[in-house]
Amino acid sequence: MIKILIADDEMPERELLVHLIDERFGHEAETRCAENGRIAVTVATLWDADIVLMDIEMPGIDGIEAARQILEQRPLTRIIFVTAYSLFSYAHEAVKLGALDYILKPVDGDDVENAVRRAAMQIETMKQLEAAAADARNLDENAALDKAAQLIFRVKKYIQHNYMSYDISLDSVSDILNMNSSYLSSLFKRCTGINFVDYIADLRIANAKELLRDPLRSAAEIADMVGYESSSYFTRAFKKKTGMTPTEYRKSTMSAEEGT
Repeated sequence: MIKILIADDEMPERELLVHLIDERFGHEAETRCAENGRIAVTVATLWDADIVLMDIEMPGIDGIEAARQILEQRPLTRIIFVTAYSLFSYAHEAVKLGALDYILKPVDGDDVENAVRRAAMQIETMKQLEAAAADARNLDENAALDKAAQLIFRVKKYIQHNYMSYDISLDSVSDILNMNSSYLSSLFKRCTGINFVDYIADLRIANAKELLRDPLRSAAEIADMVGYESSSYFTRAFKKKTGMTPTEYRKSTMSAEEGT
């Protein structure tokens, strides 16, 4: 069962989210509520919350600071901000912090369900990843070869679910697996034919290409959404992979679509 904490200083908002979770997830989820950021930190850490749906503007400590404190103690908790504020500065801070998603009020039931299911999938992938690593360490050489392939398959799934996080890296995944990073790098290359860093970059650029089809999204916003903290680094990485800057790619795509 997924433990979901709902943190919002407005009771109607808390009740609405509880209703949506109960309606969409039923017995799959258990919910608790917090009326401010300080209580949210306490409940999330003592109750071992898997997912926190949290408003940003709350009395005491705001949602950004509350999320920071929760993640310091429970780094695997998934944070989803639910807020009336659509300012890009908030979104930037949320992504930089490691938040999974950012939902605007008034909330849409489908948006909430999709965000929670995505978070739950990440949590399950993490558990499977850790279990597969433990199994691989306890097998003989022949069995370990097959298990290694399964492990790398789960590593790829984990990257696919988390590539948009700034802090995903060979070292961070190695820490989760309790595995030497050089060994994981070698194993990943042997099983996939591509190195770990390039695999993440390819995922980020592929998703950036899709996002660039939306003319209302800036390159800086897209950089954040696919896991690049620096828009200039995103531009360099994009050009290295495609031969064009994000702006040039967008123009070429729009021209091609207009010509069809």
